[in-house]
Amino acid sequence: MPPSRRITLKDLARELDVSTATISNAFNRPDQLSPKLRAHILSEAQRVGYSGPDARARSLRTGRSQIIAVILAETLTYSLNDAVASELLSGIAEVLDTRGHTLLLLSGRQNAASVPGASSIADGFIIYGLMPSLKLFSDLPPERPLVAVDFNIDDHAAVHIDNEPACHAIARHALKTPTRRPAVINLRLTEQPCNGRIGSDQALLSAERTITRARLAGFQKAFVEAGLDPAEVPMWNIEENTFEVCTPVIEEILDLPDAERPDLLLCMSDRIALTVVTLAEQRGLRIPEDLRITGFDGIAEGQYRAPQLTTIRQDSTEKGRIAARMILGLEPAESRVMTTELLIGDTCP
Repeated sequence: MPPSRRITLKDLARELDVSTATISNAFNRPDQLSPKLRAHILSEAQRVGYSGPDARARSLRTGRSQIIAVILAETLTYSLNDAVASELLSGIAEVLDTRGHTLLLLSGRQNAASVPGASSIADGFIIYGLMPSLKLFSDLPPERPLVAVDFNIDDHAAVHIDNEPACHAIARHALKTPTRRPAVINLRLTEQPCNGRIGSDQALLSAERTITRARLAGFQKAFVEAGLDPAEVPMWNIEENTFEVCTPVIEEILDLPDAERPDLLLCMSDRIALTVVTLAEQRGLRIPEDLRITGFDGIAEGQYRAPQLTTIRQDSTEKGRIAARMILGLEPAESRVMTTELLIGDTCP
């Protein structure tokens, strides 16, 4: 092959006596070839200096970039460090990898104009979580597929877990043991920012805006069944699911006088619950004798440490796989609700 010009896909196909589609599949759709044939093609491509199909030319020719954009409700730094979000992204990436697609990560919290601009090259969109502004969706290309995760967007498929039944189940379990002062720690549930106790002046987001409202409904259903008035159960709100943001709110709760401090805390995430465990232990509170705690998510950290967390386990990796398969047309783009599992640990036996 002439060394004076860039080697093309056709050159390599001619050299190996295979079709151009076979060469393309070796780079973009590895599941279409045997491992032996693909390894041979990639080895020969490297030997002759062929780096793969020209993505720009393919995009111009087919109108497709083979890029799927995931728009995250949180910052990229937060999402990559959060166990639940990172598991979801792992599931999405797993499916995209096998189909020769690239993952583009964007944050709904970056400059409002930059998301639509950056996403214009994407073939489809996966939206994850409560967006700070709904205007973002009106700026996305309407002709391209979109799947929502843990969020509802009109006329589009969504992937959810059974938030309300799950929280009803864990609260019902917790309330089997007599409790004098139950309380709830919510996750970003108020219309206005509130990192602390929720007062009567704070309006809550609707169930259409956030999954945490469904979780609260599950808790409150169990309260009613146990003969408790939900309006009498104190609630706190956490603005961001991190140890640093959780800490001042939980310190406020745990430092209440003994007669006011809750003896049961229903937490809307494992990160909140684990922060409670850490700060309670620092204060010499016995778990579960002085304080019982439940979480939500089933992250590994909560199951490996002692005391083991009582929680709801959701399969975030599979949730990501389902969303990715929908966006690639590998399964029908129909809304799904995944089931969860109650894990009974030491924090609320």
